[in-house]
Amino acid sequence: MSKNKLLITFFIILGILTRLIPHPPNFTAIGAIAVFGGAYISDKKLSFIIPTIIMLISDLLLGYEIQLSVYVSFILMVGCGFLLKKNIKTKNIISIAFLSSIIFFIITNFQVFLTSNMYSNDINGLFQCYLLAIPFFTNTLLGNIFYSLLIFHAFDYVKSQLLVLN
Repeated sequence: MSKNKLLITFFIILGILTRLIPHPPNFTAIGAIAVFGGAYISDKKLSFIIPTIIMLISDLLLGYEIQLSVYVSFILMVGCGFLLKKNIKTKNIISIAFLSSIIFFIITNFQVFLTSNMYSNDINGLFQCYLLAIPFFTNTLLGNIFYSLLIFHAFDYVKSQLLVLN
């Protein structure tokens, strides 16, 4: 296994742990891992498969119901990571983390609106659904930005140290 693949695997495993340890709702590294995978994993199929498997395994371990909207959101986050491939800079990482958080918020809460009995089936119910989800969006946004910056910069640091050691 190449050093790059080994490092990528390490950061992905590290990210999985953030979902399994106690954390505020939606403040995990999974979104950051999806973006990271899109930016750094050269095999496109693998970049989509990894976050999907991470979610599936951790959902099963945590006893969560499989929600299609969550998986679709993470697949789209991988696509956002593709946008970073050629220009990985802090401001771009933050922008993509923000975009990914919005995608997750819109898609997952729309599913909640469609499938839940909590809201009326009109524009007011949709508005209420999104309004009540804002605290979760805040955690998603902060988690995606924090973990994206951590994973991308830690990866670059470790990678540069390995080059120095060669």
